[in-house]
Amino acid sequence: MWLARRQFLGLAAAACACAPRLAWAQAYPDRPVRMIVPYAPGGPTDVITRLVAQRLSEHVGKQFFVENVGGGGGNIGMGRGAKSAPDGYTLLVVNPSYVINPTLYEKVPYELEKDFDPVTLMVATTLVITVHPSVPAQTMKDLVALIKANPGKYSYASPGTGTPGHLVGETFRLSLGLDLVHVPFNSAGLAVGASVAGHTPICFASPSPAAQQVIEGRLRALAVTSKARSQALPNVPTTAEAGYPGVAGDNWQGVVVPAGTPKEIVATVHREINKVIALPDVKERLAVLGFEPVASTPEEFAALAKREFASWAEVIRKSGIKAQ
Repeated sequence: MWLARRQFLGLAAAACACAPRLAWAQAYPDRPVRMIVPYAPGGPTDVITRLVAQRLSEHVGKQFFVENVGGGGGNIGMGRGAKSAPDGYTLLVVNPSYVINPTLYEKVPYELEKDFDPVTLMVATTLVITVHPSVPAQTMKDLVALIKANPGKYSYASPGTGTPGHLVGETFRLSLGLDLVHVPFNSAGLAVGASVAGHTPICFASPSPAAQQVIEGRLRALAVTSKARSQALPNVPTTAEAGYPGVAGDNWQGVVVPAGTPKEIVATVHREINKVIALPDVKERLAVLGFEPVASTPEEFAALAKREFASWAEVIRKSGIKAQ
């Protein structure tokens, strides 16, 4: 009898311990949820986050709001996310800088696998290699031949030092032994604008600012750097199709939370974001912006981050890139 009573009390205590946690998970969220964007308003990360935040607010019934914390190539906002309470009320939206910055900078205010838990890779996009119409190159092979015939004459624009556009541009330069000058800008929009104006004749940037310029004839697209063609520019070949499979890379937007956030909360956030990404009107809007829906599992996102951390670190070391 004593043993049975002791077992009953143990089970009761365990049930009581689990009850508040289960109730907490079921009640989440019961107040507004902050989504930190570690960049200024107007860029791809900000645009995607605002689209998702609006739909989350509508579907969940609580406000999801965007807080832009720019500066330091994303480090300031990512550092703030790392120091936030792990209660599910702070979500951090990241792009490849999340895995690039730890190698690019001498010191960053976060540790990839220690300070964050992955939620989902929401969307991905390619990079498009464009040239000003005055550049006498119709294909990637034409462009390579032109640069080799005119060493030091041509430059390429990117959204900034250490961005995917810069790193893919450096892969292009290093793998083919090209004398090509890099010109960094503070955003993809500025980089594309410089190429449209003819100041930097070549540009590596996302389709969101570049596709319309290509469609309207202000830029000529030679290739996209993803494995598959872009919905935004379906007639533009991939770099592999153009004969340069090693010149590859994607841009993406994912969500992480401060490490230690309850698994039940992570599962709820993951489920709700993936529901939003699957909505027909959201998918349509993403296609216009040049993004493909992904909606990965936390484990898939963690594996991607690990792979890209290693691959981009190698490019940074080989090219000697330093954060400015």
